This record gives sequence, C-alpha cells and structure tokens, in this order.
Amino acid sequence: MTTADRTSGAAASAIRTSDIVINATPGAGSLERLTALRGDLDGKLLIDVSNASTDGPDGLPADLLYPGSSLAEQLQEALPGTRVVKTLNTMLYPVMTAPTMLGVAPSVFLSGDDAVAKESVRELLTSLGWQDAWITDLGGIQTARATEAAILFVPHVIRATGFKPFAISLTQ
Repeated sequence: MTTADRTSGAAASAIRTSDIVINATPGAGSLERLTALRGDLDGKLLIDVSNASTDGPDGLPADLLYPGSSLAEQLQEALPGTRVVKTLNTMLYPVMTAPTMLGVAPSVFLSGDDAVAKESVRELLTSLGWQDAWITDLGGIQTARATEAAILFVPHVIRATGFKPFAISLTQ
C-alpha cells in the first residue's frame, strides 16, 4: 500500500463519519483529490476554502487555474451529490478563525446553490467569531468566480505590506 493509498483511505474514513467536510487542500490538486472521494462525499456539505491558481516564480499565486469558472464550480459539477459552499478564501488564513484580530471588521462571502447548506456554514462562521453583519451571501456557486479571483490580489498585498493577516472588507 502506498502513502497516497493510506492518505486517501484515511480521508475517506474521516469523510464517512462527518456531516461537514472542509477542503483546505492546495487548489491545483483539489478537484482530482475530491473527485476520487465522490462516493464518500455524496450527501455531505463541502466547505471549499481553497483557491485554484498557478504559482509564479516566487511561489505566490500568478493566475487562475479555471479562468471563466472557479474551483467551487468545478467541484459542484464533479460532485453533484455534494452541497458545495465556497467561503473564507478572501483572507490570509489566521483571520479565518479569528476575524476580530483585524482593526477593521472583515467580510466573508458565501457562494453556493443550496440555501440550507449556506445557512449551516453561516452558523459555523458565527461560532468562529464572525458577526452576521460581516457575512455576505453572494448567491449561487458561480459567484465563487469573483472571490476566487481575489487570490490574484494577494501577492501584491504581501509584497507591499509583508506576510501579515488581512481580509477584504466591504464598507457601506
């Protein structure tokens, strides 16, 4: 048995005993990894926090892997029995579970076709400290294109300000 077989087997076992699965795998390989687990993911809520991009010479995101689409859309199409919700992908990772660490209220977005799944994700976000006013439901899964495109902004922010926590913030 190879290391990949053991890893896939462990993932399948964990998925089978969970109602909610979080995809935080590198976006370039997410579709292949999760499609291999299609049967185990059937009926599950999949929270996709990954961004599928190609890396530039400095290792930072340089371009989108699915131009004209998104990883979330690709996952939903490949996993029709899974309820995919895209969220938490427009911030540096420490902010995901500690949104109050920033001096300004951050925004988090929801994209997905299943209203019940998005409500479950909203509840999870509020349990992590996200205030309801900071959560914006953008609509169907196709709206993930916009939030995934935000990854192209990240290298420029990191180069300009350094590797420190940040998030997009909507002000109205």
